[in-house]
Amino acid sequence: MSKSKKTLAALALVGSLSMVAACGAEGEQGAAQSQGQEASQESGQSAAAPSPDLGELPDVVATVNGEEIDKDEFSRVYEIQFQQAAMQSQMSGEAPDQEQLKKDVAESLVGTELLVQRAEEKGLAATDDQISKALGEAAKSNEMSEDEFLAALEKQGTDRKQVDVQLKQQVEVQAVVAEEVGELTATEEELKTAYEEQKAMQEQMPAESGEAPEVPAFDEVKSQLEQQIVQQKESAATQELVEKLRADSDVEIKL
Repeated sequence: MSKSKKTLAALALVGSLSMVAACGAEGEQGAAQSQGQEASQESGQSAAAPSPDLGELPDVVATVNGEEIDKDEFSRVYEIQFQQAAMQSQMSGEAPDQEQLKKDVAESLVGTELLVQRAEEKGLAATDDQISKALGEAAKSNEMSEDEFLAALEKQGTDRKQVDVQLKQQVEVQAVVAEEVGELTATEEELKTAYEEQKAMQEQMPAESGEAPEVPAFDEVKSQLEQQIVQQKESAATQELVEKLRADSDVEIKL
């Protein structure tokens, strides 16, 4: 993954939580697959699945202006990202590049810490109400109640204390990015360009009936396109802000 295209995975902490919850929702399917693997092994067939390699990690993975990112914190985030990479590898047939993934996760955690420190400097500490609201939004995005969402996370090894810590970081990161970058919007020209690009891609996709798929009207997908464009701009602006903060910081990654 190139630096210019790499997003800060750890900045999307709520998204990471959501991914873990989604994995929890697939638990029954995973159990069935596990039973199938056991049966295959009993019959002499190997069905080895990739597993995260967390051996020989230093106790302190990175330091950011004297603040430590320890092995436990790194491992929690790495396992989440590895699950995502492993699912993608099943489709591509290629095993995840764990050395590169470790570097990406370390960089992501450094970026998050830089933004959290900046938020603290600017007095943007998250309140209990903001953390509670963020939890509700994360649960809603997964079509779960808060209790169901927390239970799914607990099943995946993330307890309530860890959830609150991550949500606190998420709120503070969003606050500092909003203050530093300002409000981002999508222009009408950008929306129409994005629509034409997606329309062209969809028209090239084969349809089951053999006919070209019906393309929704611009007004029907305008709000979705706007959300995508704003998210892309936020990601780019956040990366730029992190690089600016890092240039003035003392950062050491020990992997």
